[in-house]
Amino acid sequence: MRRRLALLAAAALALAPFHTRAQSFPERPVRIVVPYAAGGATDVAARVLAEALTAALPQPVVVENRSGAAGMVGAEAVARSPADGHTLLLNNTSHAVLRVVAPNPGLDPHRALLPVTVFSEMPMVMLVANNVAARDGREFLSMVRAEPGRFDYGSTGGGGTLGLAALLLTTTAGLRMNEIPYRGGAPATLDVAAGRIAMVFDAAVTGLQTARGGQARAFAVTGPRRSPTAPDVPTWREIGVDAEMLLWQALFVPAATPAPVRAALHAAVARVQADPALGRRWSELGVDRAFALPPAESEAYVAAEVARWERIMGDRRAPAEQPAR
Repeated sequence: MRRRLALLAAAALALAPFHTRAQSFPERPVRIVVPYAAGGATDVAARVLAEALTAALPQPVVVENRSGAAGMVGAEAVARSPADGHTLLLNNTSHAVLRVVAPNPGLDPHRALLPVTVFSEMPMVMLVANNVAARDGREFLSMVRAEPGRFDYGSTGGGGTLGLAALLLTTTAGLRMNEIPYRGGAPATLDVAAGRIAMVFDAAVTGLQTARGGQARAFAVTGPRRSPTAPDVPTWREIGVDAEMLLWQALFVPAATPAPVRAALHAAVARVQADPALGRRWSELGVDRAFALPPAESEAYVAAEVARWERIMGDRRAPAEQPAR
């Protein structure tokens, strides 16, 4: 009994510095690394969250863009940073396929990084050019099936979310379309608006704005249900595609980060996510669900997504440049 008490006391003493650090966290500015160029949906989300956290924490939260290698450059930078909670990675569904599209013998991103929280979900939007004769999603799919190889779609390749959505659509619906590579979602969307390609997928945060502006038509959203932000746009399943995809976003830290520090970070995100004003902001940006999943639940969520998307991706590889998504 005495020995057990002594061991418990020793463990408590060992953990004490971490608890003290968590209580005083953060001790200096917090950096959120976005592994893509500025201007995409992930970068927008990072800046919205950083602004909210800056108002809630005693230290500022800043965003840094570290693009390259399909997101691996940013992931590696965070994984090799001090494990004290002051450097975070903000990534999306693309994080699930990093090992496939950007293999790095020196770093397994799913072992080197652990999620703090999954904090948002939104659908992708299937945008179709105005000069395509189809009147809705079902008619468009019928046209593509009737003329395999005629229609082009925009993609940022590899593990980019535009490419993931297109891959899931074409494989599930049995479509043969031509993939046109772009360096980012913005130029692909511009080419849909100009009628140079037939289709592109975009995150709801920017895709719904494109549709509302009349630059292209939103024929479907990829989520399991219609988006509250665009209730008139049907889901994939409603147009005959037996699949779904949610673009999720999450914060990650180096795996060695103490649990109390991860808990403190999660608590900060949960606190700002409970603010109705921030909820309205997320809704305006097309986010269907803004929340703050606890660390353990976030680990299970991300692990399930990794298993799913690695199975879908197979042995595909990303291009050298990764888009602003």
